[in-house]
Amino acid sequence: MRFDVITLFPELFEPHTRSGVTRRAYDSGAIELRLWQLRDHADDAYRRVDDRPFGGGPGMVMLAQPLQRALAAVRADRGGAAPLVHFTPTGRPLTQAIVEEFARGDGAVLLCARYEGVDQRFIDAEVDLELSLGDYVVSGGELPALVLLDAVARLQPGVLSEPSHRQDSFSDGLLEGPQFSRPEVLDGPGGVRPVPKVLLSGHHADIARWRREQALRATALRRPDLIAKARDQGRLDAHDEAFLKSLKL
Repeated sequence: MRFDVITLFPELFEPHTRSGVTRRAYDSGAIELRLWQLRDHADDAYRRVDDRPFGGGPGMVMLAQPLQRALAAVRADRGGAAPLVHFTPTGRPLTQAIVEEFARGDGAVLLCARYEGVDQRFIDAEVDLELSLGDYVVSGGELPALVLLDAVARLQPGVLSEPSHRQDSFSDGLLEGPQFSRPEVLDGPGGVRPVPKVLLSGHHADIARWRREQALRATALRRPDLIAKARDQGRLDAHDEAFLKSLKL
């Protein structure tokens, strides 16, 4: 798959392809990343890509025409159209389901806006999907784009030890439960804390059930909305419901 990124700061993306476990997705060719400097598509000596908003107000607005030229260059290089994704606080929340859909696809063009935003006429004409990381504002679309790229890269074959990503939070609609490693007994702040006995039992069915219950507990305590959604989707069985009832939240 191929991702093209239209940005004023292409240098922010290069370390992502060379660091960490997700580097494998780029080294293997599972993901191809092309970076496009928006200023290369300005039409004046100052390489200007923004101007003051009509009607007044603070900040600057990204101009439609440089974006149109940049997008045309991307499409010509790709040899065809691809979904254009715009990162904005007004977009749909980025979810694991959206990430998995991208991970199965052919890629996209990622628009990383800056300033007060993008001329709405360009958005209306060209943008296919608007995404948000959450109910807060960051300085530009580069960080959300990196989050999407990272989330998609880790789902590519050979990047993670299979099937670790299938146990991640949200993979089955629930939050992931706690994890433990050596030593079996930890003596430190808070006193002596052993690993839960079931994890040392070697009984795979009991361990699987314990992990399911811990995921249900964490989700019910922190994200009860996900429990309601999982229930509506038929993801909870009778054992799950009995355990949730026993929590008496």
